Amino acid sequence: MGLVKEFKTFAMRGNVMDMAVGIIIGGAFGKIVSSFVTDVIMPPIGILIGGSDFSDLKFVMKEAVMGEGGKVITPAASLNYGMFINTVIDFIIIAFAIFMMIKGMNRLQKKEAEKAAEPVAPPEPSNEEKLLTEIRDLLKK
Repeated sequence: MGLVKEFKTFAMRGNVMDMAVGIIIGGAFGKIVSSFVTDVIMPPIGILIGGSDFSDLKFVMKEAVMGEGGKVITPAASLNYGMFINTVIDFIIIAFAIFMMIKGMNRLQKKEAEKAAEPVAPPEPSNEEKLLTEIRDLLKK
């Protein structure tokens, strides 16, 4: 029973919950970026390179073997470099977004550190302390 209680304590800590939310949002962000690359960026590039769908670009090393009735007996062996380029562009966009987020967080942490490093001037003495100091000085004379 102690193991279950220990796991519950671990799972309910703030860091674990924050990590879970980050993973879920990261997965959704990855899907958004993939759609952006596939549906928005690649069609114009495909038009520029000859009107083909960019993800269909491939180098066929061996053609498919077709049987009677157009049935594929052995599939084609090909290098799908168009899909690879899509994936590389996805990675670059996600890496840049994460870089910008971390850069912003570092800037905020630096500002917080600068605020903490600034020396705080001691508070000015109250009127009572000023009067007591004057009395002390007069008594010394």
